[in-house]
Amino acid sequence: MIRWSFYSLFLNYNYPCVGQEPEKDLKFPIYSSLVANPVGEVAISSEQKVYDVVLKQAALVEQQLRKKNTLEVKTDMLVPGTPYLLKEAYDRCGQVCAEYAKTFYLGTLLMTPERRRAIWAIYVWCRRTDELVDGPNASHITPSALDRWEARLEDLFDGRPYDMLDAALSDTVANYPVDIQPFKDMIEGMRLDLKKSRYNNFDELYLYCYYVAGTVGLMSVPVMGIDPESHATTESVYNAALALGIANQLTNILRDVGEDATRGRVYLPQDELVQAGLSDDDIFNGKVTDRWGDFMKNQIARARMFFQEAEKGVAELSQASRWPVMASLLLYRQILDEIEANGYDNFAKRAYVSKAKKLIALPIAYGRSILRPSRKKPAIVKP
Repeated sequence: MIRWSFYSLFLNYNYPCVGQEPEKDLKFPIYSSLVANPVGEVAISSEQKVYDVVLKQAALVEQQLRKKNTLEVKTDMLVPGTPYLLKEAYDRCGQVCAEYAKTFYLGTLLMTPERRRAIWAIYVWCRRTDELVDGPNASHITPSALDRWEARLEDLFDGRPYDMLDAALSDTVANYPVDIQPFKDMIEGMRLDLKKSRYNNFDELYLYCYYVAGTVGLMSVPVMGIDPESHATTESVYNAALALGIANQLTNILRDVGEDATRGRVYLPQDELVQAGLSDDDIFNGKVTDRWGDFMKNQIARARMFFQEAEKGVAELSQASRWPVMASLLLYRQILDEIEANGYDNFAKRAYVSKAKKLIALPIAYGRSILRPSRKKPAIVKP
């Protein structure tokens, strides 16, 4: 299963998802909730843990923007510790992106050259990280190997890249207010895959989705940029950056149920399976039943809720970033439609969006992407 999708979106709400009301006609809660531990105390939810990372990233951005009105991106400097010119390093990242993520690569061409190169560098690091546990050598990866990868990440952030691809990211994080925590959290998601193949409830699954997909939103927001006319708070923008990442990962999970089952993995909330009268054996048997259909309807509805929230924030992005992000959102959301069209048979049929539907989505995405950012009403001054 592909663990992450690059685009994450931004909506304009001021608080994390904890405590929001689920849709009335759904059997399962949309968002994670506060969790009670064995001694009866209320533990913090996964969403609140993630929101703490959001606050840290938002503070970093605000601190840097107070120092300078615009980001001065250097394009010709040489990163200490590597013999490669940065242009060569970024070009190589672009080549990797073009080879392995063609649609995404085309979307990046709509961005400014500086932002485009930075997004390529982030994409390449995420891909390399994902392939540690999902690539050809995944069976040989150990926790200590991930520890070494994290130590390498820290060196990269300190301006000591190991190779050309690292050099591009090292320059990116030096020029944009990108915090190291989301990168570390993605590595933590890889650690989870080495030791965990079941998730007891949606609270656990939400945290996993954040690790492997929501983190990408926090990495990329500083590069994609927020529209200067947007009046959304920095906190709300970064909190909202998680929405599409979570939605995309939930969509990946629902699309790849059969594929994951062949590897003995079930990325579905165990308590909700039980509530629906299902078990892991039903998944391994791969038989579509009425119970499975009802279960899938609710899982799809939850993913759509995250997509719906994400779509509200596209207008907060910089103008050059809106179209590719909106196109990604619309295309990925259509995978859920295809699962429904397949009769909820995600055991033997892989849901995909046809080229014709992709072409139709592009002008629609453009139309929606020209929406203006949010504006606050001027305060009324009383005499």
